[in-house]
Amino acid sequence: MSDGVPPRAWQRMLSGRRLDLLDPLPMDIEIEDIAHGLARVARWNGQTLGPAAFSVAQHSLLVEAIFTATEPNYDSKSSLAALLHDAPEYVVGDMISPFKAVIGGDYKAVEHRLLDAIHLRFGLPKEQPDALLNRIKAADHIAAHFEATELAGFSEEEAKRLFGQPQIHLAAYATLLHPWGADLAKSRFLERFTQLEIR
Repeated sequence: MSDGVPPRAWQRMLSGRRLDLLDPLPMDIEIEDIAHGLARVARWNGQTLGPAAFSVAQHSLLVEAIFTATEPNYDSKSSLAALLHDAPEYVVGDMISPFKAVIGGDYKAVEHRLLDAIHLRFGLPKEQPDALLNRIKAADHIAAHFEATELAGFSEEEAKRLFGQPQIHLAAYATLLHPWGADLAKSRFLERFTQLEIR
């Protein structure tokens, strides 16, 4: 790269959109790109059981299912926020928590800008209420506990220490813990997005 030319900070999407990571615009975000990307990003750095990777798309569906089942007083927009809670990972990937802790604030700043743009693109408030974010995080921790023990080789004690003890039963979500292929994960993510968006 020649002197004085800034590094490229955008990514071309299959939809044809060009998403600027430093200044993401809602108009450059498409749900098809999100679903496609998340279905191909592996949770747990791919260190999971099964013939296919357990994708962020499938994890997002699991979190939304737990959130919706355990938070009956929230509306479909809140469930949509739960479904999209990891949506920036269609661009930045799913970095495991220990690595996020190592690299610190810059990663988080990019992730937050992307999530703000995603929220605006799909009619959600840019800033979500703390109470809602806490409930989504609680569902995320439950999902992580189930994934850790069922797919990623963690003992119950390790998972309890890292993610807390779920107050719900695994059985209700067991089918969401069988890893799907990317095409199925994408189609089911898009299907659920459409159901929540039109309510």
